[in-house]
Amino acid sequence: MPRPQKYRRICAMPRVKSFAPSEFGASGVIAMTIDEYETIRLMDLLGCTQEECAAQMGVARTTVQAVYGTARRKLAEALVEGKRLEIGGGTYVLCQDADSCCGKDCAQKSCGGKACHCGCRRDV
Repeated sequence: MPRPQKYRRICAMPRVKSFAPSEFGASGVIAMTIDEYETIRLMDLLGCTQEECAAQMGVARTTVQAVYGTARRKLAEALVEGKRLEIGGGTYVLCQDADSCCGKDCAQKSCGGKACHCGCRRDV
């Protein structure tokens, strides 16, 4: 029997849940999970390392590496092939401090870093 999948902690739900090419219409659909979206947000947007991302999400670094690789391939396929990208689903739990996080460099702002557990961009 396989091991049960561990819930991944998500601190920011996507504001927009689907993207599609506007010029010619989409030629298919790519489904990205919320945890894949979170790895892209943490590592590509906020500049977290895999270790920081893993700590933030409450999973192993190897798990983050695999999820991130899958997410990047999906983004590339959507861009190159002109497919619609839809974000939703997955095995995750929303962080209890998600609404109070003040953004990219939250350690420097009003929450004093309490809403961000990983240390991403604390030197900004």
